[in-house]
Amino acid sequence: MDDLLEQLRAGLPAEAVLTDPDVTASYAHDMASFCEAGAPAVVVLPRTVEQVQHVMRTATALRVPVVPQGARTGLSGAANATDGCIVLSLVKMDRILEISPVDRVAVVEPGVVNAVLSRAVDEHGLYYPPDPSSWEMCTIGGNIGTASGGLCCVKYGVTAEYVLGLDVVLADGRLLTTGRRTAKGVAGYDLTRLFTGSEGSLGIVVKAVLALKPRPPRQLVLAAEFADAASACDAVCRIMESGHTPSLLELMDRTTVQAVNRMANMGLPETTEALLLAAFDTPDPAADLAAVGALCTAAGATDVVPAEDAAESEMLLQARRMSLTALETVKPATMIDDVCVPRSKLGAMLAGTAEIAGKYDLTIGVCAHAGDGNTHPVVCFDPADADESRRARESFDAIMELGLALGGTITGEHGVGVLKKEWLARELGETGVELHRGIKQAFDPLGLLNPGKVF
Repeated sequence: MDDLLEQLRAGLPAEAVLTDPDVTASYAHDMASFCEAGAPAVVVLPRTVEQVQHVMRTATALRVPVVPQGARTGLSGAANATDGCIVLSLVKMDRILEISPVDRVAVVEPGVVNAVLSRAVDEHGLYYPPDPSSWEMCTIGGNIGTASGGLCCVKYGVTAEYVLGLDVVLADGRLLTTGRRTAKGVAGYDLTRLFTGSEGSLGIVVKAVLALKPRPPRQLVLAAEFADAASACDAVCRIMESGHTPSLLELMDRTTVQAVNRMANMGLPETTEALLLAAFDTPDPAADLAAVGALCTAAGATDVVPAEDAAESEMLLQARRMSLTALETVKPATMIDDVCVPRSKLGAMLAGTAEIAGKYDLTIGVCAHAGDGNTHPVVCFDPADADESRRARESFDAIMELGLALGGTITGEHGVGVLKKEWLARELGETGVELHRGIKQAFDPLGLLNPGKVF
C-alpha cells in the first residue's frame, strides 16, 4: 500500500489521490442492486492523459487492479470497486476540446456530462442525439463504456453510431488512437467499435471524437392511452410498419404512470393500462402526429391527445425521463432489467413480464423504448425481506430468460457489469465467450482492467 501511494503521488497532484476510507467508500459502487462491491485501496482523479498513463503504468508495475469510473449512474455494477483496487475516476477530465460545425464533430474528454455537451453543440446549431434518461448526470465516457442509448434511438441510433474515434490508455500505459474524424474510413479493424461497450475492460477512454447532426426542428409529442399493453404494442407495430420515423416512441405501463404522478404530480392519466408517447421533429410534426394518432385509434387507443406546443411536449418527455427514478419510490429497492426484443415480440415481452410479476407476487413496473423493443422492467422489492429479495432476483432472471426466448438480448443499453455475467455467457455461447476472453487477453494480459466484470 505504501509503495502504491508513493508511486501514484509521484505523478499526480496531492488532491488527486484520495485515501480517506469514508471518501473512498463513496466510490465503491454504481446504482445497481444485487451487485457486490469491494473496498478500493485508493481513488485517483486525474485531469490529463499523462496522469492516466502514470496510473496505469503504476498499476502494471505493482499488479494492482484498476476500476474505471464515470458518474456511477450505471445500472449493472460495471463501475463497482474490487477489494484493494485503484478506482480511476475520470470526472475531472471534463473539457469539451472542440466543436466543428464544418466537420460536424465534437472532441471531448470522458468526464463531460451528456447534457452539457448537448447544450454546447446546440449553440452551434448542432445536435448530439444519444440521450440516456440520466443525461443530466451521466458522462460521455460512461456512455461509451456501456454503449448507452436513450429516448431518441428509434430515429437517431445509439452511442456506438456516434463514436468516430477514441484515444485510449491501455493497461500498460501506452496511448492508442483509434478511428477517425472523417466522414468515411475503413482502414484496419474497427477498434473504436470494440472499445465502445467494453465497460472499461480493455482500456481507458481519455478522448472521443463524436459525430454530430444538424439541429432538428422542435419536436411535438402525442400521448395515447390504451386499455391494455397488447393494444399499445400493436400500435407500435402499426406505426413502424407504416414507414413512420418518430423521433421518440416510448411506453409507460400503469404502475409507472402512477409512480410518476406520485413523485412529481404530473397529472398523467392513471386509469390507463399503457401510455404510449410518440414524437416527431419533422417540418410538419402536427401532420405526422395526426397520422400516428389514427393508427393508435385503429389499434384500440381509448384516447389520443397531441401536445399543443413545445412546452407541453417537454412536460411529457420529463415524465418519461423520470420513470425509473419514480419506480424507485414504490419500494425501498429496485432491480432494473434491460431486455431488448424484436419489435414484433414487444407485446409478448410485456405479457410475459406481467405473468412473471404475478408468479412471484411482486410489483414490476415497465417503461420501454418501444420503438426499439428495448424494455426496462423494474422489479420493486424490500431488501430487508429475505424472501421478497429472493423472489426479486428470481423474477429478474426469469425476465432475462423470457427475453432470450423471444429472440432478444439481455441488455440493450445498460451493459453487463456484474449483474448479468452469467446471462452473457448464455447469450454468447461457449465459442463466443472463448473469443471474448481472447480479446481481453490481447489488450489486458495481466487482467488488471475492471476485473470480475462482463465475463
